[in-house]
Amino acid sequence: MSHTEDKLKNSTRRHRDDNAVKKQLKIAKTMGVPVEEPHKLAKHHAMDCGRPNCPLCSSPRKRGELTIQE
Repeated sequence: MSHTEDKLKNSTRRHRDDNAVKKQLKIAKTMGVPVEEPHKLAKHHAMDCGRPNCPLCSSPRKRGELTIQE
């Protein structure tokens, strides 16, 4: 791979990460969630609290409940 292709891939990846952070910051700002470290939102959603048993964030199947379709 050439040096210019590496630069292009790196800049594309960084651009996508920046866009993801901007979108999650917009969601957090709308919902009133304080954000101390915005760069962590590149791979995590702003409304995800991180608790596995949270009724809003977790999957009902993981908690042992049935979904509406089932």
